[in-house]
Amino acid sequence: MITLGIIAIVVLAGIAVFATMRGRQADEALGILSSETKKRDAASSALGSEAELSGKQVEKAAALDRKAASKQLVLAGDSAPPAPYVPPDPEIIGVSRRQFFNRSIVLMMQIGLGGFGAACIAFLWPQLGGGFGSAFKVGLVTDLLAEIRSNNGFLYKAEGRMWLTEYPNGAIEKARAAYSAPELAGMEAGHTLGLDGGIIALYQKCPHLGCRVPSCGTSQWFECPCHGSQYNRVGEKRGGPAPRGMDRFAMSIGADGSLTVNTGAIVQGPPIGTNTTGQEAEGPNCIGQSSH
Repeated sequence: MITLGIIAIVVLAGIAVFATMRGRQADEALGILSSETKKRDAASSALGSEAELSGKQVEKAAALDRKAASKQLVLAGDSAPPAPYVPPDPEIIGVSRRQFFNRSIVLMMQIGLGGFGAACIAFLWPQLGGGFGSAFKVGLVTDLLAEIRSNNGFLYKAEGRMWLTEYPNGAIEKARAAYSAPELAGMEAGHTLGLDGGIIALYQKCPHLGCRVPSCGTSQWFECPCHGSQYNRVGEKRGGPAPRGMDRFAMSIGADGSLTVNTGAIVQGPPIGTNTTGQEAEGPNCIGQSSH
């Protein structure tokens, strides 16, 4: 046993000595310069000998190298004429970001102004195809009289901003002395068409201050809720502060018995005191008692 231990110690010692020698050889190979390399460094005018090399000398040598390189660049630039300027091709460059945003803003402004202008023109453009401000066919007189009677004596047409009511045939003689021909055309429809009555088209606006005048089912009058002006069923003033009766529209009767109302031709209402039908309130007033 002792012999085996001695042998093992000797072997390990031999391995350690061998490894130490290999390490020293590697250090000498990496850290020691050859004589030829030392001679070449000593012959260098920029660095000088290895023993005399300092940081200032290294910086000075680098500055000299940069100065020499700049002189070579200047000489190379002077030797050749400058190239002529060629403007870049717009198709190659394309649209820049700033141009894109500027053009987008201008385009949006143009669209907005165009839409505003179109809206103004549409608002001011006259309506030629029907509706308020134009002449349009309302319907057959016979059908309109049936609608008026089924609606308790008053028929409202929103597209013309007007009320249609029945005008009695027995009051035509008085009406001819108080109304103009455009108004009488519809009022005389009962006689011309052989019907029970004619039709009158009244503007919905009160001639006092312009409020919309509704009908009153109990009194069978028009009664303004704003200031209490009252009118009978054919729009003649019966009370309140209104300066005249309700304005009305020009009318015409077609060969087929249809009524055409021209809402662009407003005829001023009859003066105070006009009462061709003699109609009194047929029940309680919706606004208040009239002052005759």
